Amino acid sequence: MVISEFLSYLALEKNYSKHTVKAYESDVVAFAEFCGKEFDVEDIDSVGYNMVRNWIVSLSESGINNRSINRKIASLKAYFKFLQRIGSLEINPLVKHKALKTSKKVEIPFSEIEMDMVLSTIEYSNDFEGKRDELLIHILYATGMRRAELIQLKLYDVNFEKMTIKVLGKRNKERIIPMLPETKEKFIDYLEERKKVEEIKDGGYVFLTSSGNKFYETLVYRLINRYFRMVSSKVKTSPHILRHTFATHLLNKGADLNAVKELLGHSSLASTQVYTHNSIAELKKVHAMAHPRGNK
Repeated sequence: MVISEFLSYLALEKNYSKHTVKAYESDVVAFAEFCGKEFDVEDIDSVGYNMVRNWIVSLSESGINNRSINRKIASLKAYFKFLQRIGSLEINPLVKHKALKTSKKVEIPFSEIEMDMVLSTIEYSNDFEGKRDELLIHILYATGMRRAELIQLKLYDVNFEKMTIKVLGKRNKERIIPMLPETKEKFIDYLEERKKVEEIKDGGYVFLTSSGNKFYETLVYRLINRYFRMVSSKVKTSPHILRHTFATHLLNKGADLNAVKELLGHSSLASTQVYTHNSIAELKKVHAMAHPRGNK
């Protein structure tokens, strides 16, 4: 097997994050272990589709949903494509495979009222953590950046003079997001409190823990949940819902879909279109209320 070479290819040539590369590795290794156990096959570089099919059935029977299975098969398909690329495989056994059907995942964004409540009515503590948490929520909603992008945000990425924030997105793709005046105000307030942190270990990053270390994903998730539980009864209150809210509110106000695509850092318009279902619902309300025949 050439799994190690495949992982190096993903990291160095495709510029995938460590987290993504680890997910690919986990999926390919899991399939290799399955083949070794069920078919006594040590090398998966030349397996047939029947073995893949048996793995799919095994995953389904163990309770893994179709969406997760599709992701695992996508990892395997990428591995076989890599083998073709380096000349170790003639035909990809998954070339004719069709993804399993999945139900459409509808994310429910926060309403403008909920956003106003969490940004205007909650009393954040007047210290480093309070200023930090308030900026964190504000910036996720004001920019639509991903949780990982927020964690990686550096001080030199924020330009107060040009009122912009430089974000390093997926596959190391940079984009510039405009900064709202309110964002600048909250940034300045936070940076003043940030100076008071006794020992700063990861000084280049914008968001730090109270001990001066760089932020981490579970902390962002925990903080978003803590504050939004105060104002919202939604089951899901994750950082991604704020990104979804950002896109939905812009579209509801008439923003161009291509502009929203650029702000979100999507590589294709299809990725952005998943956010349009809520704006369409809003348009239906406006249409019904405004059209002369709408209320008949």
